[in-house]
Amino acid sequence: MAARKTKKQPDQDEDPSFEISMARLTEIVGELEEGDLSLEESLKYFEEGVRLARASQAKLDDAESRVEKLLGLSEDGDPITEEIEVS
Repeated sequence: MAARKTKKQPDQDEDPSFEISMARLTEIVGELEEGDLSLEESLKYFEEGVRLARASQAKLDDAESRVEKLLGLSEDGDPITEEIEVS
């Protein structure tokens, strides 16, 4: 089996951006769909994909929460204002 050329994977300690995570997930799906991987390689890709998917979902949940705060209204119909921590 020929050696595979893939983009450098971020270290597990790094927190890649949502966009980078999604691009990497797309690569992983493509590799898995080809079906040329050994079982062990497939498991490694799958584990990385699950890790990236969970981290991406957490980022989406955080973004949704921030948007809800920005668009929130009080019972009187007035905008709710509060400081949002920017990370």
